[in-house]
Amino acid sequence: MELGHFLSAMTPFNIALALFGVIAGTIVGSIPGLTATMALAVLVPITFSMDPASALILLGAIYTGAIYGGAYAAILLNTPGTPSAIATTFDGYPMAKRGDGDLAVALACFASVFGGLVGAFALLLLAPPLSRVALAFGPIEYFWLSVFGLSLIASLSNGNLMKGLAGGAFGMILSTVGVAEISADIRLTFGSQVLIGGFGVVGALIGLYCIPVLIDLVAVPDRHLQVEDNVKSVRIGEAFRLAMRSKFNLIRSSIIGTLVGILPGAGGSVAGLVAYSEAKRTAKPHQRFGEGEPDGILATESANNATVGGGFIPTLVLGIPGTPPDAIVLGALLVQGVRTGPAMFTQSGSIVYTFIYGLLIATVLMLPAGLLIGRYAYKSIVTIPKAVLVPTVGFMTIIGTFSIRNSISDVIIMLCLGVFGWVVARFGFAASPIVLGLILGPIAEQGFVQGWIIGAATNNLVGMFFGRPISQAILAFTIITLILPVFLARKQHNSGMEAD
Repeated sequence: MELGHFLSAMTPFNIALALFGVIAGTIVGSIPGLTATMALAVLVPITFSMDPASALILLGAIYTGAIYGGAYAAILLNTPGTPSAIATTFDGYPMAKRGDGDLAVALACFASVFGGLVGAFALLLLAPPLSRVALAFGPIEYFWLSVFGLSLIASLSNGNLMKGLAGGAFGMILSTVGVAEISADIRLTFGSQVLIGGFGVVGALIGLYCIPVLIDLVAVPDRHLQVEDNVKSVRIGEAFRLAMRSKFNLIRSSIIGTLVGILPGAGGSVAGLVAYSEAKRTAKPHQRFGEGEPDGILATESANNATVGGGFIPTLVLGIPGTPPDAIVLGALLVQGVRTGPAMFTQSGSIVYTFIYGLLIATVLMLPAGLLIGRYAYKSIVTIPKAVLVPTVGFMTIIGTFSIRNSISDVIIMLCLGVFGWVVARFGFAASPIVLGLILGPIAEQGFVQGWIIGAATNNLVGMFFGRPISQAILAFTIITLILPVFLARKQHNSGMEAD
């Protein structure tokens, strides 16, 4: 039976769909502002006349391609093409600036394929038990998970923890602007109609990451990337050796991405940041994260692509979309009359397993397609004149921001945040803590308010926040994550003193 599903996925039509989906998703994901969600939303109507399994293969291929495509802009322009590529900018762009952008692109491709395969195999083998784990998460667990995510600010602060904490707090304040998640109160708009919709994550990403780069490109006469003459190819062999040397980092980050992917609402951006933080926490003394460390790219890209397979687990088994792209896939299935839920693996087993094998095939096809696209993307970005690059990227940022909600207000907010990000960067404030606070703020607020309401209604506030086993485990892990780096740094300092 399994062989029959595999052969169904291997038909020429399904392979062609997988290849087309990967290429289309990669191209769309590489454009700042055009996210995986938008790629799926634009292309989903063409699946309505297809067989459900073929439609799922196409959508899964677009999804995984778009997540990988976000790495191109992150590495070559210091702008996350998709929110999942936030942490890719930390080491990808420094590598590109020193002339290793071709190596960084190849590393991102290998890591994305590895993480995608781990997520797809988890979907194939572990879907039912992992879906029950997702069901055990309530509002309190999401609150503590957000607190754990905010503890990553220490890893994103570029050596200045207080400025990182200030940036994270500012991001959380930005996340409260507009209509409240639960009470629907209008907050911090100061009477402005522009701010009622709040600060969108994608618009903030584009503003805080892309606009400062464009300003610097205009202000600095030098070439924006250093590159050797006569570049003919991305450095595939060197990238493969580096990836194999960091097998443990790849495996750990892919597992993190899969587990984060099954949690509704978390997504690739959280997975990438968590994996990056863990890679940095366990780094060897000679590794310099944030200065062009290859392990940073491997951790982020393997984790955010593993969320694709992980996110499909609650979507297919429980009918609960883990991320916005999963919600679009779920809607496409409902249009075709396919009902998701625990019985789907028995009643519609042929559809599910054909799709999973198709997702595996699409992930494998992403290796040659990604390396080929990456080669031409790298050569184009590094050789294009500034007079063409800056207006083109600026135009794409405006179109990408406007197209999210068809709102000129989002464009104004994006430009203002961009100028603000450029100014505060001069004083040592990084954009990453601000974005992290903006992403995790709504999750933390919603979980806290719902948990408080439930705890007050049952007269058990302490038990609600501190008495649940999963919450205790997340809290303990958060404390360990905060204390362990201090302990290791002190131990290293004492060892150095003894050596002197």
